Amino acid sequence: MTDVPATADDDVETVVSARLLPLAQYRNLSRQVPVLYVLLAINATAVGWAYARIAPPSLTIGVPVVGIMLALWRIIHWSTPQTTPVEMLQQARTSIRRAEYFSVSVGLTFVAWAITLDRYGGPYEHAHITLFVAITVIGCIFCLTYAPRAARAVTLSVLGLYLPYCVLRGPSEVVVMAVDIAMVGLLVLKVQSDSFAAFVLLESSQFELRTERSQAQRLGAENALLAHTDALTGLPNRRHFFNRLDILLASAAPDTRFAVGVIDLDRFKPVNDTLGHNFGDRLLAILGERFGAMANDRVTVVRLGGDEFGLIITDAIEPAEAITARLVELVQTPFDLGEAQVRIGCSCGLAAYPEAGDNAHDLFDRADFALYHAKNQQRGGIVRFSEALEHLIRSEQSLESALQTADLARELTLAYQPIVVARTLQLSGLEALARWESPSVGAVPAEMLIATAERLGMARQVTLALFDRALADLALIPDHLRLSFNLSAADLIDPETINALVARIAALRGSQRRIILEITETSLIPDFQVARAALARLRSEGAAIAVDDFGTGYSSLARLNELPIDLVKIDRSFATRLTDPAGRRLMAAVRNLASALEVECVFEGIETEGQLLEATLAGFHYVQGYYLARPDRLDRALRFATSETDDRPDAVGVG
Repeated sequence: MTDVPATADDDVETVVSARLLPLAQYRNLSRQVPVLYVLLAINATAVGWAYARIAPPSLTIGVPVVGIMLALWRIIHWSTPQTTPVEMLQQARTSIRRAEYFSVSVGLTFVAWAITLDRYGGPYEHAHITLFVAITVIGCIFCLTYAPRAARAVTLSVLGLYLPYCVLRGPSEVVVMAVDIAMVGLLVLKVQSDSFAAFVLLESSQFELRTERSQAQRLGAENALLAHTDALTGLPNRRHFFNRLDILLASAAPDTRFAVGVIDLDRFKPVNDTLGHNFGDRLLAILGERFGAMANDRVTVVRLGGDEFGLIITDAIEPAEAITARLVELVQTPFDLGEAQVRIGCSCGLAAYPEAGDNAHDLFDRADFALYHAKNQQRGGIVRFSEALEHLIRSEQSLESALQTADLARELTLAYQPIVVARTLQLSGLEALARWESPSVGAVPAEMLIATAERLGMARQVTLALFDRALADLALIPDHLRLSFNLSAADLIDPETINALVARIAALRGSQRRIILEITETSLIPDFQVARAALARLRSEGAAIAVDDFGTGYSSLARLNELPIDLVKIDRSFATRLTDPAGRRLMAAVRNLASALEVECVFEGIETEGQLLEATLAGFHYVQGYYLARPDRLDRALRFATSETDDRPDAVGVG
């Protein structure tokens, strides 16, 4: 780096980094120094031409030629770019240092040459020499603005030699011109010094601005990364997912293919409930590392929230399914959480672009719907959105529209199926089953009614409308018969629904014991503790609690002891096993364990006389099924208790 004189410029120059100032000087000098050498070459050629007839050729031709060659060499040097920042910095420092030496050498050489020529010729030639010196001084100062030490050196060396020569040579006019040139040169030098100081300040300000901008950009990049990163797993988050999807859609060509996926973990909530949220968080962090290792330019894996993850795979749907299958395997690999080893699973829905949609909303919704279908129909599998699912979506949309505008009190009805004593076939109770007859979509199965109501957030309205109808029918049912009513998972975790049911049961005034509220095993999974508290409240009002479809969920008879229940209903899928020895032994064991827990049993799905006989022999006191009676209107269901129907089967004789 050039040593800058100890002037007022010093403090200003030190503001700029020692690395940046030489580069800034060099960039500017590389544009101006070639101009200086061109100026000197032209000036020397003009002087040589003016003295060509009166001075020796060695002075008029030789010196200008050498000067021009020197100028070309220096122009080439200053115009040659460097390939790396390190080389450029080194050249900048070297070139500025050499400029100081060359400026003095060239200045003294040209002044000595001019003084030598000044011995020849008349007043016009002498005036030309004076002009040459003046142009040389002023040109050097301006062209060396960004090398102030070199500018000062050439100015002082030229004037230091030429001014004494003029004073000694005379006449007075020449002395005055020389002094005038010296004064102008010094003033221009002062202007140049101030200009360089301003240049250093400008570079300092630009350096600070660049630094601040760089810091702001770095902070912005860090904030953007944080804004697009999930803190727990380290994966990109929901915002990144949709940004990435928007970018893909905006740049999509006609042949672009990619897949959008949604993964939902299975059996994750029990990890939180049984081991605690710290273990659940640890599991998610490990899963984030596994998914992150799979991510690349083609595969984007994000955490959408909770135990749900999103996928964007920039490939056709078949390779995307293969990649998704590998991700599913990563989820199924056991998790070592230190104090426990946990196995979970996942279900996944995929939607292909452009077949499933051409915008982010449609693609995500259809991938999510494919996931919903996977969790309900193919748990643990991968479901691709298809035309069949599209038809199902349209059907569900029609159902949603119909339910939103339905007159629930008029359109919702109940069918009743008898529950009978196995040995005597005496009617002991009725199960109320929901029916929906819509004017726009026709008869809708109960499962679709409940699922649609839950999607729309109308589960409470539907449940209470059906319960009110059931309570109205209860007045028409003989006092010795009990009425079973089904509750969904959404009902159990909704405090307002529970409050409304409690109020209605309390208003029965003595008939509460006739109400049996049925729940399924799967309805306990979303939040076991909340469900248990809700059931306890309902039971405290006098209603009995039954677990329906027992054997199809995740619980066991042992866990039933934690619930305030009075009855279990064995799922119909076990009825077909009553005819083989192993099945009979299993059902007998279930019945004995239920008796030990003081829980009554009802065997559902009885469809043949043989199944009725085996259920009775296994010790089941109550049975229910199509062999006995199908769901029907209340008046027809009540006929089971009389001899008014020829369809009633004969009582089973045992022993």
